[in-house]
Amino acid sequence: MNSRAKIFLIASALSILSASGGLIFASVDDAQSFALEAAAPYVKEGFQVREDYWGGDLGSGEKKAVRQQLFKGNEYWFWMGTEVERAKISVHIYDSEGKLAEQPDGWEKGHFAAAHIIPKATGSYFIIVAVEESPEERTHWALVYGFR
Repeated sequence: MNSRAKIFLIASALSILSASGGLIFASVDDAQSFALEAAAPYVKEGFQVREDYWGGDLGSGEKKAVRQQLFKGNEYWFWMGTEVERAKISVHIYDSEGKLAEQPDGWEKGHFAAAHIIPKATGSYFIIVAVEESPEERTHWALVYGFR
C-alpha cells in the first residue's frame, strides 16, 4: 500500500471516529489522570499517594462501593476524577456500620471530587463513588487515595 492510500485510510478512520463523538479513546486511565490532578496539591502537604487505584464506568445516578482498610492514627484523602468535564461526581466515606465517617472538608468541583477521613478506629470503611450527572451514557471514573 502506498503512502497516499495509507493517508486516505487514516483520514477516513479519523472522520468516522469524529462523527461518532470522538470519545472512543477515553478510558479509566484518562480518569485516573484527573484523579491524580486533584491529589497534586495534597502531595505538597505531605500526603503519599498510593499507586493502586479503583476505576470503571457508571451511568448517571449510579454508585459503586469500594472497601478499604483504614488505620487509626493516619489521615486519608480519597480523590475521584473523570475525563467528562460536564459530569458531576461525588465520593463519600462510611464506616462498617454504614455511618458517614468523613470530615466535613470534602469537596465536589465538576469532574473532580474528594473526601477526607481521620479514622477513629482501625477497620473496614466503604468509599461510595457516584456519577450524579453526566452528558455521556457511561462515564469513566477513577479513585486514588493518599495518607499521612
